[in-house]
Amino acid sequence: MQIGKDNIHLTYCTNIHPGEGWNEVFANLKHYIPVLKSRLSPENSFGIGLRLANIAAKELLEKDNLTQFQSWLTNQDLYVFTLNGFPYGGFHHQVVKDAVYSPDWSTQERLDYTINLAKILSALLPQGMEGGISTLPISYKPWWKGDRIAESHIFNSSCLNLASLTAELITIRQQTGKLIHLDIEPEPDGLLENTTEVIDFFTNWLLPVSGAILSKSLGISPKLAKTQLLEHIRICYDTCHFAVEYENPATVFARFQDSDIKIGKIQLSAAIKVALPTNREVLLARLCPFAESTYLHQVIERYSDGSLHHYPDLVTALPHLKNSKAQEWRSHFHVPIFIHDYQLLQSTQDDIVAVLQLLQANPVCQHLEIETYTWDVLPPEMKIDILASIQREYEWVLQKGLAIQPQPAAIS
Repeated sequence: MQIGKDNIHLTYCTNIHPGEGWNEVFANLKHYIPVLKSRLSPENSFGIGLRLANIAAKELLEKDNLTQFQSWLTNQDLYVFTLNGFPYGGFHHQVVKDAVYSPDWSTQERLDYTINLAKILSALLPQGMEGGISTLPISYKPWWKGDRIAESHIFNSSCLNLASLTAELITIRQQTGKLIHLDIEPEPDGLLENTTEVIDFFTNWLLPVSGAILSKSLGISPKLAKTQLLEHIRICYDTCHFAVEYENPATVFARFQDSDIKIGKIQLSAAIKVALPTNREVLLARLCPFAESTYLHQVIERYSDGSLHHYPDLVTALPHLKNSKAQEWRSHFHVPIFIHDYQLLQSTQDDIVAVLQLLQANPVCQHLEIETYTWDVLPPEMKIDILASIQREYEWVLQKGLAIQPQPAAIS
């Protein structure tokens, strides 16, 4: 689905739907996507934000699965322009927690998986469009925090793999004419979790280390290697993640632009936020249902002087709620983006509105992806029919002053 006047494409991420193998993924697409298209974009092509686990990516590249999928997309007037390559393995109906960061970017497994995703996207991406693959923020910070030698090794090994991936993406562009970029997704407790850490990584690791490798391997100048890296390695701006970090969207956009760092994809998602009242007992009861066992729900509390304190998960933060001197808590729990207030809790919905307004004036990114993946683990009172929920999230975004425009999406 294309929205607005600046070729901005809107989709939702199919990580909402359980299923790690290709047959399960395809069955979910057939079940949900045509219905959503008929409701939301009956006259125009409808975009898909496809999540593929490693096993599904391998299976899609086997036999004639990819050809069959391409035919189905064409027949249904659908197109794929972005992939979610963050979770490598299982993501539903099991304890995920910090396993979502494994394997990290220091490993061959992560590189091989992402190259497979790039091959798939290069086949599916319509001509004339760029495509993106979102990925984890290099690694998980608590695994290495306090060990500078180990952390440096992770950064160095990751830069080697990112250089190899960039070379593959350059080859794909030369052979197909299609630009595909990797979109690194900062989040709380990721090895890259905020704007400063992203800029430091690009400045001190990616450009000098990956740049030197790319320059030597491709026989190109260091300046051209830097240009290629900045074109093919970008950022996935998740509105939930940056809100939990208490970062202002306009400031983040400006700092990235000043550093020549591009935003490849914006994920529209909302976090839980709450001002801490004097009486904490009722608030504790409201927050407890969100402390579930599947995903990490990092908490960052902010004090009156602006200082921040991190908890690795909501379940570990809650015992400190009663005596916390902070003014506000924000938790990395993706709640429906159309909800602003829920009992004593609020969401960071205002940050999404701010981002959409920024894009109206300065369309720095063409890819928008709604990403509320927590429907299965929401408190019962917040759960409604999944199709109705997805539709309502689309409609909420479109009500922000965006108009649907026709989208030609021929695959070639």
